[in-house]
Amino acid sequence: MKKYLFMIIASLALFTGRANAQRCLPKMQGIELRANLADGFKPGGNDGGYSFGAALSTYTKKGNKWVFGGEYLLKNNPYKDAKIPVAQFTAEGGYYFKILSDARKIVFVYAGASALAGYESVNWGEKVLPDGSTLHDRDAFIYGGALTLDVEFYVADRITLLANLRERCLWGGDTRKFHCQFGAGIKIIIN
Repeated sequence: MKKYLFMIIASLALFTGRANAQRCLPKMQGIELRANLADGFKPGGNDGGYSFGAALSTYTKKGNKWVFGGEYLLKNNPYKDAKIPVAQFTAEGGYYFKILSDARKIVFVYAGASALAGYESVNWGEKVLPDGSTLHDRDAFIYGGALTLDVEFYVADRITLLANLRERCLWGGDTRKFHCQFGAGIKIIIN
């Protein structure tokens, strides 16, 4: 009888507490897919920009993470009644520090810095505009960095919703150097 009573008490003790998932462990990896608005957005205007990106993030000790990925940014610059597209294709490598998280490990806030390098195309290489004007901006290789504030919200053990605010600074091209981005994404933990 004592044996059965002990097993019942031990079983109740095991199932009364709640176990939270282990998150942000060292060497844990996730695939991120992001969509951002760049330099503001005017639904009726033609000067809004956007970007899409994908990245691989790997967690380190203390919940920090390395991020390696690529991004495509398209910004339309107004010119008379038309628009001149500026496209940037960049690769990124950066380190993000965990600055805040809740006790249940559902919400994480990161601040990070990244190095960027890539290629910028102005008007897809076309030098003559529709009105006959000549465009002096040229396609070029670009380089620089980005500062990012990133929020992760776990909706399941392997699925995370993302929100970010980012400032990019890129040299080497003939167009604007700074681009402010904000957006959302999703991360799927792969191991």
